[in-house]
Amino acid sequence: MRYSNTYLIFILLLCALSACNNDEDITVKPLSTSINKILPLGASRVEGARPAYESFRYELWRDLKENEFTFDFIGTQTDDGTYPLFNNETFDTDHEGRGGWTSGQILDGLRNWLTETGAPDIVLFSSPGGNDGLNNLSFTKAVENINSCIDILQEANPNVTILIEQMAPGRTDIMTVELTNYFNQMQQEVTTIATTQSTATSRVITVDMYSGFTDSLLADDVHYNQAGAAFIAERYYEALQTVLVR
Repeated sequence: MRYSNTYLIFILLLCALSACNNDEDITVKPLSTSINKILPLGASRVEGARPAYESFRYELWRDLKENEFTFDFIGTQTDDGTYPLFNNETFDTDHEGRGGWTSGQILDGLRNWLTETGAPDIVLFSSPGGNDGLNNLSFTKAVENINSCIDILQEANPNVTILIEQMAPGRTDIMTVELTNYFNQMQQEVTTIATTQSTATSRVITVDMYSGFTDSLLADDVHYNQAGAAFIAERYYEALQTVLVR
């Protein structure tokens, strides 16, 4: 059966219009206009998986709300956990935590995520290179990836402040000699990264999450229980007090 050119053109136009209508059904979250746009960035310690284990984000959100800071957590991910109201406000569940992801995977996704969320004012860079160590990946490559992530963040906002963790350890019984060496190396390297990546307009600040951290703060091998989440949140809150705009 042969069709006229006019008929074929009509069908193509109909398909195009249908595609356009489908695009209109996609909800695009507007970019935040808040002061203190905060991007929690990392893997499962950012993401959380309530009730199995906790993220620090809820405890930090409460601390900031209790002290009347204006801010907005941003990220392409949202948290499906159930959280209590605080002062009749609903927890801001936006974040950029992806369970199990390595520094290379985070680097590969970061630029596109920032296109969706807009540039943050503040980044909470959680457990940098942590999953690389757990998966016996290259320490040198992890450091390169972390530096590249910071480059992208500073390119998006030359005034961004990045709080980078000297990460809390895993449970004692999983900290093999190899993993402990990796962990100790990364703690030192993060200090170097903060020094070399800071600019006249963009501070990279280390946050010590390992001093005083014990197995009692873990829900499993590496993830926080509620007390652990509160411990990490308090360390972030202490650092943020000198960073947040009132």
